[in-house]
Amino acid sequence: MYSFLRFIKISRVLMRYRLDSLVLSTPLLKSFKPLIYLIPWHYFPVKKYTRGQRIRLALEELGPIFIKFGQTLSTRRDLIPKDIGDELAKLQNNCPSFDPIKAKKIIEQSLGASTENLFKRFDIKPLASASIAQIHTALTNDDNEVVIKVVRPGINKVIQHDIKLMYTLAMLFNKHQLSKKLRPIEVVAEFENIILNELDMRIEANNCLTIGKNFKNSSLLYIPKIYPNLCNKNILTIERIHGIPVNDIEQLKANNIDMKQLAEEGVIIFFTQVFKHNFFHADMHPGNIFVNTNGQYMGVDFGIMGTLTKADKDFLADIFIAFFNQDYKKVAQIYIDSGWISSTTNILSFETAVQRICEPMFEKPLGEISFGQVLLELIQEAKNFDITIQPQLLLLDKTLLNIEGLGRQLYPKLNLWTTAKPFLEDLVKEKYSIKHTFERIKDQTPQLLKDIPELPSMTINAIKQLNHIKDIKHLYVQQTNIIVNQLKDNENKQTSAILAGSMTILSGILAVNTFWLPSLFSSIIALIFWFQSI
Repeated sequence: MYSFLRFIKISRVLMRYRLDSLVLSTPLLKSFKPLIYLIPWHYFPVKKYTRGQRIRLALEELGPIFIKFGQTLSTRRDLIPKDIGDELAKLQNNCPSFDPIKAKKIIEQSLGASTENLFKRFDIKPLASASIAQIHTALTNDDNEVVIKVVRPGINKVIQHDIKLMYTLAMLFNKHQLSKKLRPIEVVAEFENIILNELDMRIEANNCLTIGKNFKNSSLLYIPKIYPNLCNKNILTIERIHGIPVNDIEQLKANNIDMKQLAEEGVIIFFTQVFKHNFFHADMHPGNIFVNTNGQYMGVDFGIMGTLTKADKDFLADIFIAFFNQDYKKVAQIYIDSGWISSTTNILSFETAVQRICEPMFEKPLGEISFGQVLLELIQEAKNFDITIQPQLLLLDKTLLNIEGLGRQLYPKLNLWTTAKPFLEDLVKEKYSIKHTFERIKDQTPQLLKDIPELPSMTINAIKQLNHIKDIKHLYVQQTNIIVNQLKDNENKQTSAILAGSMTILSGILAVNTFWLPSLFSSIIALIFWFQSI
């Protein structure tokens, strides 16, 4: 019943924002498209919204889970048009709060004690409310200010129902010609994985602890303290920070913050996370970043983190260095070397496409080039050539776009290349360094030592296998000759049988016409051919 009512609400919202025509354009429902003209509100003019705005407003009206879905979808810039991606990136996580008494009960049930015993002070009025959780402030018994993140009651069931509906809509849309590019089922599956992880506060707590260790005693980034004894699957208790929202430019300037240094340090933090720690905050939008009065960054909300394999890091470093060396053939070659290229990919066409993307960029000053936009366009072009891109690179690119946008908002003349180049060059030097080579040998030594005693027997077995292959090859030659000879013999016998039959028929015809001597001669020949066919 819930699913049916929810489907009715979704249909109503789609119609309100004129998105119903998109759904009814699928081959499965195309025959029902004329029904649009029977809907009364179809004839009422809708406000002049762009298609991106209509999609964003529809998701906001559908509620927290669909808002979260839109936010996740905004990270897949390789799949959606730019105008829609830009609008989805504006989706805000502000949602109506739920009953604070329920929040209090969830805390007490999860942590096994009353809030009066757990905290010196617990503020019943929520500080903020988002799609997954609600935030309350409190004071610990040790006089530390904290914020408590409480997962919404019943959100698991809501998510399960809504994800089922999303899969239904995705399968419906999968019949639309645009589905080959948008891949709706893949997107819903990715969203399901992300949101289920975000429901477990223990994952976010561990993420926060890890990134906190990485930036311990750092002057660049402050990570709030986690209180593990006040955390649970449904509860996250973390130090409360007080800072200026990073996009509040006026307030930052009022506190005499060096905007150029702040912008550059934001880029340094990002590249440090990616290339040195290999663990990066993948949701670094302005709502999750603050600055203290000393100009130090402070981060919150660690539900979505990204990691890269060594191959991914090498790929990124090589791509960016090739790009800034204006070597577009090298850019294409790096994709080829990555192993992501399909056997059906036209390499020359891909090189031409890369050149078409890169050359206009080369005409701009380095300070005006967008790292994230270049990578995004290369990823989008790769998709057009059936080149598989790793999901973690998409997360990274979304974060990179956020960092770039934020950095240039703080300091419009920010030159990302100047800041990023040392990281990339160090990574390449490390990749080909003697130290790195010895480390690889060191890592492989245990396996090599294990395999060395086996080398003699492995060598002997290999030689035996080669001899066996030769024997098999000889046997195959023998068998082939036998088969060929057998076929030739069968062919000869078949020819003899046909000739025997023909001469027998001729002998009968001659006998009927009283040509006895020729008939006898034909019979003898037929008999000879018959013996040859046996």
